[in-house]
Amino acid sequence: MAIGEFGGAPTLPVQGGSAMMMPMYWMYEMGQASLNPARAVTDATKILFENPVNPWSHTTFGKSVAAGCELFERITRRYGKPEWGLDFTEVEGHRVPVTVRSVWEKPFCRLLHFERAIVAPLSKPQPRVLIVAPMSGHYATLLRGTVEAFLPGHDVYITDWADARMVPLSAGRFDLDDYVDHLVEILHVLGGDVHVVAVCQPAVPVVMAVSVMEAEKDPYVPLSMTLMGGPIDTRRNPTAVNNLAQERGIDWFRSNVITKVPFPHPGFMRDVYPGFLQLTGFVSMNLDRHVDAHRRLFDNLVKGDGDKVEKHRDFYDEYLAVMDLTAEYYLQTVDEVFVKQSLPKGEMKHRGKPIDLSKVRRVALMTVEGENDDISGLGQTEATHGLCSAIPANRRVHYVQKDVGHYGVFNGSRFRKEIVPRISAFMQASAQPSSHVELAMAAAE
Repeated sequence: MAIGEFGGAPTLPVQGGSAMMMPMYWMYEMGQASLNPARAVTDATKILFENPVNPWSHTTFGKSVAAGCELFERITRRYGKPEWGLDFTEVEGHRVPVTVRSVWEKPFCRLLHFERAIVAPLSKPQPRVLIVAPMSGHYATLLRGTVEAFLPGHDVYITDWADARMVPLSAGRFDLDDYVDHLVEILHVLGGDVHVVAVCQPAVPVVMAVSVMEAEKDPYVPLSMTLMGGPIDTRRNPTAVNNLAQERGIDWFRSNVITKVPFPHPGFMRDVYPGFLQLTGFVSMNLDRHVDAHRRLFDNLVKGDGDKVEKHRDFYDEYLAVMDLTAEYYLQTVDEVFVKQSLPKGEMKHRGKPIDLSKVRRVALMTVEGENDDISGLGQTEATHGLCSAIPANRRVHYVQKDVGHYGVFNGSRFRKEIVPRISAFMQASAQPSSHVELAMAAAE
């Protein structure tokens, strides 16, 4: 089970008892190692049959052999963390270089800043935006399209969560409470005057962090928070993956998906929910679609359709790159958010203290949902408005994007053309004292 195919809610894991889990991870590692010679042979074969000097490379047979070799290599590969690849953006008509720099770091998270080398004076202020990426199996680079869409009009930061198998056991544990503490500390590092965008799973810890800061009258509370496709109240319009958590219960997950990191990874003996199990859950949700995609890859390689081949490679290089999650974070999130549904019931706690969303007053709130979201059902994110009842009505906005699913809430053409302009207008308005957000949103229509 994963927290969500794109960070929203649980997905079905492979079956297996707790007694099998530790050797299963070791067996996976041995399997990866044993495939290295086969991958080397297929790589050499692919080079041979793609070499224009080889007459077979110009035949359907030769192209099919090369395509089969690439397919084998891609299916058996362990995918590493992708690069951001955002070297340039356009700001008010000027193409400017972008540098990704870490400005804060702890063992389980880095805060990345996408610095734009702006020379010409800007015609209007550009809000500082903290994008909180999901810690749900995929790397923060899954939000490359989200960052790219915000860069032209915003000063962008993002949370870059670490792969738990790469964090030594000596660094300590990391759970949902630690996640919230990290967000509060990051907001302090940014020093105020910042807007927060939570993509999917982080909607819950972001709301918790803001509540903690409001309760303590923290001066660095964000100007606004935008929650996108997040599981705030999974009782509303529950999806199949929400029902799974209710049916199984937390003990089933503790017994079936938690294992220890094997040697020689830096996180040796850390309890985790491993990435390879998450990937199994991701793929099993839409197995037919993934099989068809790889069949089309083979056909396009044989035909020499480079554009479609590159599109497939780009998507799956990201999609198949997964990371381990700490067991304590994963289990606490599943239990509190999806099984007990503690936040909407008013039972959520942080470090033993109740989370009281009625104390959230200074932060403007925007929620965004996809009409066809099958991960975080329609209404689950909107529920935040009822919980944050002290926020004035004219500083709260809810928007449903037509004809998009979960992924379309934070990526794709509709996100760039319809959602981002509304979020930007919301941020601009919420930064002004006594602002009337609804009027600003109407102007963005």
